[in-house]
Amino acid sequence: MASIPSHALRHLSLTRPWLRKIRCSTSVAFSSQDPHQIPPQNTDTAANSSKSQAFFPKKNQILELECESLAFKGKGVCKVADSGFVLLCDNALPGERFIGRVSRKKGSYAEVTKLKTLSPHRDFVDAPCEYASYCGGCKTQDLSYEAQLRAKEQQVRELVIHVGKFSDKDPDFSRIMKPIVPCDIQFHYRNKMEFSFGSQKWLPKELLHEKLDGNDNYALGLHAPGFFDKILNVDKCLLQSEPANKILATVQDNWKDPELGLSPYNVHSHAGFLKHLVLRTGRDMKTGLPELMVNFVTSSYKPEMLKPLVEKISTIPEVVSIMNNVNTSIGNTSVGEEEYTLYGKSTISESLRGLTFQISANSFFQTNTHQAEVLYKLIEDCAGLRGDASEIVLDLFCGTGTIGLTLAKKAKHVYGYEVVPQAVADANKNAKLNGINNTTFVQGDLNKIDENFGKHFPKPDIVISDPNRPGMHMKLIKFLLKLKAPKIVYVSCNPATCARDIDYLCHGVVEQNIKGCYKLKSIQPVDMFPHTPHIECVCLLELC
Repeated sequence: MASIPSHALRHLSLTRPWLRKIRCSTSVAFSSQDPHQIPPQNTDTAANSSKSQAFFPKKNQILELECESLAFKGKGVCKVADSGFVLLCDNALPGERFIGRVSRKKGSYAEVTKLKTLSPHRDFVDAPCEYASYCGGCKTQDLSYEAQLRAKEQQVRELVIHVGKFSDKDPDFSRIMKPIVPCDIQFHYRNKMEFSFGSQKWLPKELLHEKLDGNDNYALGLHAPGFFDKILNVDKCLLQSEPANKILATVQDNWKDPELGLSPYNVHSHAGFLKHLVLRTGRDMKTGLPELMVNFVTSSYKPEMLKPLVEKISTIPEVVSIMNNVNTSIGNTSVGEEEYTLYGKSTISESLRGLTFQISANSFFQTNTHQAEVLYKLIEDCAGLRGDASEIVLDLFCGTGTIGLTLAKKAKHVYGYEVVPQAVADANKNAKLNGINNTTFVQGDLNKIDENFGKHFPKPDIVISDPNRPGMHMKLIKFLLKLKAPKIVYVSCNPATCARDIDYLCHGVVEQNIKGCYKLKSIQPVDMFPHTPHIECVCLLELC
């Protein structure tokens, strides 16, 4: 760790006693109890120095900060000299010096709101997207891609050490901890984007004095960070395909026309018709050309209201499906209680690892198809199936069956479990579509398993676990430790909960008298979503 000079915490001047300066550390410790929180890191210098004075910032205090690392959710990490107190700031990047205000304290750390940048971060590049500084979806667009990869790899490494409790002093650590796999395509990689209609347009501070009325206040785009009721109007998103941007532009050019009588849904009054616009990109399996699905999510079923938009959008050659999901609830979900086909077919297709998948409006499918090929190859390599059709695979959190189906060709049988009924239905359809007969997909909540769970399938040779962000429930971890499958491939979209779970599986939980029985063989970070804080990991664990 870089040493922190004693003068790093000081009054800047007598005329500005409210402004203090804090140098950042290059490393940060993570709590093993709660991987979502980052506690202070004690240093010998701080503990032993009689001259140092601990400093814990107060709410609304103004500070001059410098960021040198990224942490959970892509927040910039700053650390108080001597006391080791950690401050997190959204939209702060390594090397950036800025003025920030302490917005709230959370016990072991505080959050800071950036007020003004004093000097830009290192590895600065011009963000190509005009919305990059407002949107929040691509927080690191103005950080060079090489620097993004370094930051993500370092974050995983820190979590594996501090939450997973694996020592970097172990001679095997460098072999276990693999370098991050980059994404060859940094823009236009998303095959699904969800935009929201809103009655309140979000404006930057410098334009808040403008008074917008009626249609001028309407917006179609993305939720502004921190607002559930304000929409940042977006005409183009660089993460989605060009044909999808063509559709977005067409809708933007027409939906506010007073003659159409269309109104955005108001989350306060619960009045209005248009809720969401969901665009999905697939491929025609014969030609390889893109095919797109447009899904209008509305508060009621009024196809005549959508007809003018449908007529304009259907002239775009890539559009093969226009759907209408009707969601009458007051919530913000884009999944409807009813679904109607307004134009073309009800599904689009995509290929992954040599298999064809039919994707419906509400299907789950890997958002980055190109990088999913890389991810699934890594999963297949970790699984190490012999290919003689003798092994049983247990696919937990199987979704629409994409991972299990890609492994089925080498397995004796694949048993998949998923809580979402529609996903299970899609998994069975995809198995039939690809002529795969050695799979069984079951609907069930893996957070609520009981002692009878393991009786429904033979003991697996390989377990694939791909949980959502909260990770695995302790009930499931206890089941896996009792099951003792020879191999577990843990696929994670949240390295914090991933590190926690592999700690439990390998080291156990002393407080609950639970003994671990696995050895971590490798952990492979994968960048699935460039310019965002999201990190995927593929971990291989083998029975001791």
